[in-house]
Amino acid sequence: MNPTRTAIILIEFQNDFTTPGGSLHEAVKPVMQYTNMLAHTEDLVRQARTAGALIVHLPISFTENYRELSARPYGILKGVVDGNAFRQGSWGAEIVDVLRPQPDDIVIEGKRGLDGFVSTNLDFILRQRGITQLALAGFLTNCCVESTMRTAYEYGYQVYTLIDCTATVSEEEQRFACEKNFPMFSYPVTHQEFLEQLFISEAAEMAR
Repeated sequence: MNPTRTAIILIEFQNDFTTPGGSLHEAVKPVMQYTNMLAHTEDLVRQARTAGALIVHLPISFTENYRELSARPYGILKGVVDGNAFRQGSWGAEIVDVLRPQPDDIVIEGKRGLDGFVSTNLDFILRQRGITQLALAGFLTNCCVESTMRTAYEYGYQVYTLIDCTATVSEEEQRFACEKNFPMFSYPVTHQEFLEQLFISEAAEMAR
């Protein structure tokens, strides 16, 4: 793993999910605590930056009246509308303070659905930067994280899914996604296991 060809993809680390008072926070709070995902992600990002990996933020947002969606949304997007979540310009749509983007980070705009590659230029930016390895973290484990993971796999990236940097609405769904689905489309690892590989690779590069 070459750190300079590696990107950390942070999916929807926004106040509506991450922070007390966020419209969807109570739904994910138990699994956030179960995985300790916010603290682990802070550690991941800090160390990955040091190693030279690219940090990519992938938030979702909608206009005030959700005109990007159908008049009768269903499934997970209906939950977003019913919760009045991720409205552009709102506190809930902002990236959580502890992961506030830094000058060398990239913030991807235009995410309106589940898959981070659809409706955005994520793939274009990654390929322009020579990225071949992705590490995915964020919300929801079995929704946007998994959807983005599947496409990244199809596009030929080497995909790592950081199981202790993700959260969804129940521990059962969290375990099932990580144990059953993720191994088909990625390397499911803890953030520490990923960082160990990253720093081993960095040391090898420096020794050449």
